[in-house]
Amino acid sequence: MPPQRKHRDFGWLLIVCAGLLPLVLGILCTAIEARHTVYQQQISTANSLLAQAEKMSDSAWNMITQLRQYHYQPCSAIEDKLQRAGNLNAYFRSIGKLEGENVTCSSAYGLNPGTLSEMIMRQPPVTGKAWWSISISGTSGVPDRPAVIFVRQLPDGEGFWAVIDGQYLMDFMQAIGESRGYRMSIRFNEGAAITYGPREQRPETYLKSEAWAAQSSRYPISVEVIVPPSELLKAWRQALFIFLPMAAIFSILLMVLTANWLRRRISWRDEIRRAMRNRQFSVHYQPVYSVAQQRCAGAEALLRWQLPNGDTIRPDIFISAAEEEGMIVPLTRHLLELMAEDIQSWNVQPGFHIGLNVAAEHLQHPEFVNDIQLFARRVKDKQVQITLELTERSLIHDGEDVARKLRLLQSQGMKVAIDDFGTGHCSLSYLQTFPLDYLKIDRGFINAIERLDGETPVLDAIINLSHKLQLEVLGEGVETWLQFQYLHQRGVVFIQGYYYAYPMDNDRLRAWLNEQGPRPLLAEERHEPELHHS
Repeated sequence: MPPQRKHRDFGWLLIVCAGLLPLVLGILCTAIEARHTVYQQQISTANSLLAQAEKMSDSAWNMITQLRQYHYQPCSAIEDKLQRAGNLNAYFRSIGKLEGENVTCSSAYGLNPGTLSEMIMRQPPVTGKAWWSISISGTSGVPDRPAVIFVRQLPDGEGFWAVIDGQYLMDFMQAIGESRGYRMSIRFNEGAAITYGPREQRPETYLKSEAWAAQSSRYPISVEVIVPPSELLKAWRQALFIFLPMAAIFSILLMVLTANWLRRRISWRDEIRRAMRNRQFSVHYQPVYSVAQQRCAGAEALLRWQLPNGDTIRPDIFISAAEEEGMIVPLTRHLLELMAEDIQSWNVQPGFHIGLNVAAEHLQHPEFVNDIQLFARRVKDKQVQITLELTERSLIHDGEDVARKLRLLQSQGMKVAIDDFGTGHCSLSYLQTFPLDYLKIDRGFINAIERLDGETPVLDAIINLSHKLQLEVLGEGVETWLQFQYLHQRGVVFIQGYYYAYPMDNDRLRAWLNEQGPRPLLAEERHEPELHHS
């Protein structure tokens, strides 16, 4: 598959994944949120049920406390009072009095004899306490409806009891859980479960029932609330309904951002390759003036990119893109090929300097020396002086290895310069690490020149430092006679800038060298704002 097709397919896949990401995360987050919402509802429901059961328990124990006034009184004397108390108070199915295990008085059964076990249809629990309560599946009078019995036994063998009808609890569970399809159960002291809700839950392959159990801190009461899968699904749908519009917006936004990022990343790489293949790149050369020789002593190679429609792309843009996309080495090799072709058409004196910028990535590339040596062999017959310009803004790792490569190339007759000296963060370290022949002073320092007898401390310090290190100095961006004279007075040997010549393509450079390049810069011409604009 062609690289462009691979990149295109990969790009579409990445865009689709970017669009799906908010949706997938939204589904996961809403599922978690739905479970959390249902969980909170379960807690609230369980707490409400516990509160109601505790309220009923409080009423039962209050009733038993009231019944203690009938202690030592015969049942015949209190029968009417028991019936009246049981009817006037909510929740109670019956209340009564005990003597040991025998039921002696009852608001529901009157004076009929019977035992506690017969009434609750099970053995009383063994708690070791004088008071206890337990939920039961029914009583002898109402065997098919659950209830809760509360018993208080006194030291003399007598006791009192109260039975709360479980229907009150079932009605309460229906009120709080019917709309959500909850299945709820409540137990008093590990007794029979009083339940309400659907017994069979509809199976769901992707959701399961969730149960929540809680205990009362005041009484031996436990409750369980079971949420059906349908309720989880309902909560999930509600969360999705709220979240999906936002997820769709984020999805579209992320797809657009991803597409733009891919367009910049993939298109730059492909466009640079396509431009090299279609020879859209060309080299412009900016002449360098030698004060000592008073003529053009060389030129700096500057890569330019012109589109088929005539538009140009700024060097700072495509150079940065090439560095980011890992294309700077192929682009530099392409520059060397173009330069080799141009130089073959030159008619210059031996030693004519040709400077080219080399990127940090290329300097550290294993084939850097071979690339430069191949270029040198191609232009050998022209006897040009190759100058490798290190961009001072670039951070070069493994400096010793790079220095070794530069020394090797220097031994073969090449020169090394630092471009834009003083603008980066590693100027002094470069002076210590690399074998240098030239310093190129950045135009920003030269623009600070205001008069011949003035002072520019940083510029003067750079010039003095270069002299002490026995390095040649080239001033970049010289645009006025004043700047030229200032640098000339301070021993700057080479001048480059619009004051001398603009960058020009290969054809114009050859014509300019034939017509004006070798001619000295005349004294009277130095008073003009600009000398040569061609």
